Amino acid sequence: METLGPRIKQLRLEAKLNKAALARRVGVSDVTISYWESGAIKQIGHERLVALAAALDCPLSALLEGESRRPSPLLLKRQGPAPWEGGEAGGIELPMEMTPEQRWDGDCHLVTPAPGETFDYLGRDDLAAIAPTEVFRQAGLYLIETGEGLALRRVEQDARGELTFQPQGGRPTPYAPDYRLLGKVVALWRREPL
Repeated sequence: METLGPRIKQLRLEAKLNKAALARRVGVSDVTISYWESGAIKQIGHERLVALAAALDCPLSALLEGESRRPSPLLLKRQGPAPWEGGEAGGIELPMEMTPEQRWDGDCHLVTPAPGETFDYLGRDDLAAIAPTEVFRQAGLYLIETGEGLALRRVEQDARGELTFQPQGGRPTPYAPDYRLLGKVVALWRREPL
């Protein structure tokens, strides 16, 4: 089983970061990064692990457990492209029983908010399955791009057939030229306290 040090190095190289750049992102010295990668420092505190995963743009599970056959959630950030755009993130297929009202065929991606990011309808520890689409299929939650960044909105058609976009707890607003549909939320799981 691969240890944490080599995984840190592998993920750093995949992210095309040198030790100094990663150190700046995490808030440690580049010597500390060297010690982590070599295994000279074997225990890393939780806060530093979370910062390291965010700096490497990977889920904490990939950092701690290494490559897994389970799909890892993509990190959703307000600024930037949809998490599956421009990368090599593979999609998953959800069984039809999990999305009976959606009538969705095709791949979707597991998504969770990146550390420090907030989204309407999607809490900090929630998980969403989003199917990429630029076409309105049916009323529901969509990931959209606005002039201000990415957002989750309830999208519906009004009586005239025009699309409306509703933030959580807000009033629907009409379509604007800088809005673009990126994906439809086909399933949503909320973390509940134990």
